[in-house]
Amino acid sequence: MSDLQVKTENVAAVLKVFAVMEALVEDKRASLADLAQKAMTSKTTAHRLLQTMVELGYVEQDPETEKYGLTLKLFSLGARSLNEHADMLKVADTAMGRLSRATGEAVNLGILDDRDQRVVYIHKYDSVFNLSMKSTLGLRNPLHSTSLGKALLAWRNDEEINDRVAKMEFMPLAPNTITERGRFTEELKKTRERGFAEEIEESEAGVRCMAVPIFNHLGKPIAAMSISFPLFRFQEDRKPEYIALLKDAGSEASRSLGFEG
Repeated sequence: MSDLQVKTENVAAVLKVFAVMEALVEDKRASLADLAQKAMTSKTTAHRLLQTMVELGYVEQDPETEKYGLTLKLFSLGARSLNEHADMLKVADTAMGRLSRATGEAVNLGILDDRDQRVVYIHKYDSVFNLSMKSTLGLRNPLHSTSLGKALLAWRNDEEINDRVAKMEFMPLAPNTITERGRFTEELKKTRERGFAEEIEESEAGVRCMAVPIFNHLGKPIAAMSISFPLFRFQEDRKPEYIALLKDAGSEASRSLGFEG
């Protein structure tokens, strides 16, 4: 067997493992047949992969239903990978909590996924209202359709912005999603001028969000904080208040990280 063939088979096996894991994240519990179908492989191969994952402690099987599910070991890995952001999470939590109490609305913290040009949600405060926007930790949304994404990009230099925008796919996701590179670049300029990012039904119908960047001691935007409203509950006459609260929260977190700008 040639080295190329071995490498190809190894890559295929890895892809199947991650397909199984992503299916379990989405479905919580799934049968062998369902997992084999989603991984586009045979039941025999899927079973072999799952048994290995069970032995490693990442997957468990319900003895009654025989369905598979992820254990908390994977969550532990994810939590440990955020250790480098520990200081940022700590200071952001304080500011986010204050913003949440002042508005009662959902507050989210996101960082940039360099590889896929997406924003990853790493911390949140849920709204106190029954009918509200619910986000999922670990969720990865496109930069172009979210206020978090705009806030993460707008304060970078033009060369980096142009490089990242060139790699983005401007897929329409909601009624007002920006789908043109030129228009998006102009939106980033407006975002920086007014000091906050905004999106109205660009990521999800019926949702309005605003966001600000969080800077480290070098003045680099390492995260962004947002507040989300259902359109029907957004009070236009309170917009200046919302913006002031959001900017104060972002500034508080940035100062705590040593930013003096």
